[in-house]
Amino acid sequence: MNKKLFLTPLVAVALAATFTACDEEAWNDHLDGYEETDKNPTNVQTINYTLTDADYSTVLSANSSGASEQDLAVLKQIAAKKCFPDAEAVRKYLPAFLNNSSFPYFTLSDKSAVKVTYKIAQNLPAELSAAAAAQLYTLSEEDYMDVWESQEDYVPCFAPSHPAAKSLPGILAENAEPGKDYIIASYAVSQQEPVFGNVGGDEPQPEPWKPGNTIATYGLNDVAEIQGVVTAVCAQGYTVTDNSGTIFVYMGSSFDASSVQVGNQLNISGTIGAYNKGLQVTGSSATVENVGQQTVTYPATTPLTGAQLDALVARTDNALAQYVTVKGKAVVTERNINIVVDGAEKGQGSAYQATADQKAMFTNDAEVTVSGYFIAIAGSRYASIVVTSVNGKACAPRRVNFSRSAAAQVPSTVERALYHLDGNRWTAASDFVVLNPDDYTALGQQYQNLTNANTLLPKFLAQKFPYAAADDVKNVMYLYYNSSDKTTYYVADQYTFNGSEWILNNGVVEATDQFVRNKGVWNWDPSVVITLPGGKGQAISATYYQACVDWVYENICVPLGDTSIKSGKFYVSSYGNNEYYSGTSAYQGNVDLRPSAAKTQYPAEYGSMTDEQVVALEKKRFMEEVMPGALAKLHPDAVPVEGIDVTYTINFVVYDGSNSNHTAVFRVVGPAKFEPVSCTWDDKE
Repeated sequence: MNKKLFLTPLVAVALAATFTACDEEAWNDHLDGYEETDKNPTNVQTINYTLTDADYSTVLSANSSGASEQDLAVLKQIAAKKCFPDAEAVRKYLPAFLNNSSFPYFTLSDKSAVKVTYKIAQNLPAELSAAAAAQLYTLSEEDYMDVWESQEDYVPCFAPSHPAAKSLPGILAENAEPGKDYIIASYAVSQQEPVFGNVGGDEPQPEPWKPGNTIATYGLNDVAEIQGVVTAVCAQGYTVTDNSGTIFVYMGSSFDASSVQVGNQLNISGTIGAYNKGLQVTGSSATVENVGQQTVTYPATTPLTGAQLDALVARTDNALAQYVTVKGKAVVTERNINIVVDGAEKGQGSAYQATADQKAMFTNDAEVTVSGYFIAIAGSRYASIVVTSVNGKACAPRRVNFSRSAAAQVPSTVERALYHLDGNRWTAASDFVVLNPDDYTALGQQYQNLTNANTLLPKFLAQKFPYAAADDVKNVMYLYYNSSDKTTYYVADQYTFNGSEWILNNGVVEATDQFVRNKGVWNWDPSVVITLPGGKGQAISATYYQACVDWVYENICVPLGDTSIKSGKFYVSSYGNNEYYSGTSAYQGNVDLRPSAAKTQYPAEYGSMTDEQVVALEKKRFMEEVMPGALAKLHPDAVPVEGIDVTYTINFVVYDGSNSNHTAVFRVVGPAKFEPVSCTWDDKE
């Protein structure tokens, strides 16, 4: 169902949108209070604009520079869900989008106004947004030592005797970042119990794990079975080495580099692919078991000459990784780290998908010596290297071999879970489900992320919760791939089971807000235009005018001694729906300025006055007391906005023997406080 609401103060939300009868462009004819910064404005327009799906990603990119971690978390959700979480986010982030060159009207001049229609989520739990901004934490080797209470007899995973649920609260408490209420923990789990030492007396122990000799035997599209050791790690994968050679395992942008460590002993079953003249394992669809840990020793190398580097990038076949060293001047940009080598006519070294820690080891224009695994050729000239050391300093610590028993090496899989800070204890967020690496594969995804979550997640939930009951609710966290900026991050969605299928609760409706450009800056302008049609049975007119009648009764008649709004003693008639203090009538839907009617209702005041005096007094009361009082009651959330005039424009009908149309303007000068600006009945004929 496609809903639409206007995020102006509450009553106008539902009513003004339905009954406004003014010209489509009349909502912002007068921008009172704006300084004339453009003496000769070149492109002043008043337009309507509806955000496209692509625009929500632009909102992210337009606000990213200098944004806080909290803002980035909100902006990423906006881009992923293609809607805003609340009105505050709309007002905070849309101005930068309007100034962005991707906005079709970004060249508009001061005094221009844009009425933006966008999507906004309503009635969704706040914990969805909070969880999406969760800290990401991968358990370290030291954490597992604490779990097993030993630096020797331990395995880098949980096991049946040492379950994750028992140890995770304490580990997360020690590693939680200040201000974080949610943590997504990534850890390894084995269904097999490790055995430390020769506990069986003279019983033979399992053969220790050894690297295989198969990597060099595989070609493109082969299904590979590899027993190898992790020898280098980058932001999108890692190299694995056996006795025959080294190959890159490509995981993609959703890869958590901290989930793999140099020295991990892995059993891998996967397909051999190729990219940029380099053979690689398609890691996202591979089956990987971490069975242990060992030390790593790298081959001795000397820096490549310029000619050797040129020869490397000139090859035309797909090849395995090769351990190399390059020496030259670092060229560091926001996206790339290249190494210019003396004597090379074409080739350059390039740090492939460096992690944040690796990037910090490089300084632009500085001499540098880099070692690592040359895995591919980018742009026909760049030797892509998964870096292992910079200037002799290792990029990742080489793990110490604690001489554990071979029986202690057990297969494990990676799992992820969301934990929430409940008081002073971290507890599993039981109402959330986090997709594990195997879940993406089971859903047919090549990489560990989703771009079409609303199609796949109902299937995932149906498989995971086959016995769900109607109205069961699950919050699902998954990695989302944003194709516009090629980033991957967590998104949280809520689903409800209707008895037969899981349905997304997006709570999305359409809303419209106005933004006005002043001094080169776009500001949210919550000014409101309300049209009150004349005649009986007009719902919006009855609402506003009855608020006027009620105000007169409560603030004028009651102090005079009135006890019932239908007493007819003073300004309010015995019907209780019209008054002659200012002339408003909820029954007729107009302002009745007939002097005779006012004198008949309350002769004690009006009997001695001329007709002109009666009309002038009612007009004054309408502008200065009655309508401001009604607006305060109907729009309690109205507040001033620094730098702009927030106005409420009322289009209404006056009856003085015949009908005439008029417009009154009121300015918001305080919380739910209005003052008169102008009314067309004061215009000279």
